[in-house]
Amino acid sequence: MSADQHPSDPPPNEGAPPAGRRPDASKSDAPKSDAPKAGAVPHELTELLHRRLDRIEQLLTAPAASGGGSGGGESAESAESGGGAAAAGPSAGAKPVWRTETEAEQRWTVTVVILVAVVLQLLMPDRLSIHPRWMLPALELGLLVALVVLNPHPRLERSSRALRSLSLALVAAISLANGWSAVKLVRDLVHGSGASSALPLLGTGGAVWATNVIAFALWYWEWDRGGPAARAQGTADYPDFLFPQMQQQGLAPENWEPGFLDYLYVAYTNATAFSPTDTMPLSLWAKLLMMLQSAVSLLTVLLVVARAVNILQ
Repeated sequence: MSADQHPSDPPPNEGAPPAGRRPDASKSDAPKSDAPKAGAVPHELTELLHRRLDRIEQLLTAPAASGGGSGGGESAESAESGGGAAAAGPSAGAKPVWRTETEAEQRWTVTVVILVAVVLQLLMPDRLSIHPRWMLPALELGLLVALVVLNPHPRLERSSRALRSLSLALVAAISLANGWSAVKLVRDLVHGSGASSALPLLGTGGAVWATNVIAFALWYWEWDRGGPAARAQGTADYPDFLFPQMQQQGLAPENWEPGFLDYLYVAYTNATAFSPTDTMPLSLWAKLLMMLQSAVSLLTVLLVVARAVNILQ
């Protein structure tokens, strides 16, 4: 031991590997392994977990964003395919059924039904008609001819203020004539006058009831979403009547649009059941109009049947 070396210091060559011998590879200066430590999560698994969480969030929020309708299902399917932001896009921007532009309906159906209403008014007893009794039927026929002249196309695709005014005036004339007949009939039934036999009474009551159905069907047809021409153009923001074909896809063709016969069916079922059946009124005026039709129909049927039964007894 030299004089400069402290007693506690290790010898100079102590701990050093012998000459010609390599250091142990297991010591701390050996290179580290590429294997991940225990409990570490691979990068791919992290990304997969994030995608799964994003998809679950899109599936939960897509129905609420699209109003809970069929658009929500489309968004969910798009989210499953990995189209995150694009999933809510089509459902949020898709047009509802009543905003879709469709082909205008033909004129002949409503024309035939109007002619039937005119014939029923002409067959009404003289005491139940407005005098001169030919006045309102002639006015209705004149308005119908004017509508055909102004819009000779077989489809009701034109819309103007003049056509709209003439159409509403025609429906108002039919309603006025039938309303007068209904009031006179109810007065006769209450006072016990009028027809003395059951068969003519039932025929008169049936004519008033049928004309009432036609008149209200025309009102529904003219006012729902602004009339036939406006419905074909799809300009209304909200529908006044919700038909079953408008609620679910696959029940009708893609560009289905209610025609006059559909509104005639709505008026008929409302007059027989005294309530909506498969088609629901949404706007306030539609509900009030259906309520008025049910009241008129119920009063007419009850009084006519009661009076006929009394005559038969």
